[in-house]
Amino acid sequence: MSKRVKSLIERDLGNKLKDVESVAVINPRGIDATKTNGIRRRLREKGLRMTVVKNTLVKRATAKSAIAGFEKLLDGPSAVIYGEGSISAVARLLMEEKKTDDKIELRGIFFDGEIYTGEKGVEQVSKLPTREEAIGQIIALVLSPGKNLAGAITGPGKKLASIIKAIEEKAEKSGGAGDGGGAGGAETAAAPAPAPTA
Repeated sequence: MSKRVKSLIERDLGNKLKDVESVAVINPRGIDATKTNGIRRRLREKGLRMTVVKNTLVKRATAKSAIAGFEKLLDGPSAVIYGEGSISAVARLLMEEKKTDDKIELRGIFFDGEIYTGEKGVEQVSKLPTREEAIGQIIALVLSPGKNLAGAITGPGKKLASIIKAIEEKAEKSGGAGDGGGAGGAETAAAPAPAPTA
């Protein structure tokens, strides 16, 4: 490969990966064309791409990018997976592919300045929430104190209302009998005393 061709490939890789913040790396050796096309199609559906790279060229192309340091995952034939999709979604897809074809070698994932090596690393990332899931969890956390506060406010109010109702019912029952006794007592007190005898 001539120096000019290498330079063009390096520039092309640099353009493709300049805004990328996370990548997954697999070993494409042993994956036939049909399976490779299937993987590419499923990745494309999630806004992702897979590019087989020459290690030395991709190292140079990404030396000053956000994924500088991922080259530790490059060892032998390498295919880099990148794009707009969530890295945890990529990891889940790769774990599914690994289940259907054990020949796929998962080198690892690089994101947020961290390297997750091998199949265990990919599995670890696959358990992280996607961006959408993380937003949902944050919203749930934000809303839960409001729910708890509403429960705390209405809970004692409901208890107090039931206590007041019980007191009213008790007063009505005992009040009816007490009023009759009270009226009788008033009549007795109002009766004239007998005249004293001489």
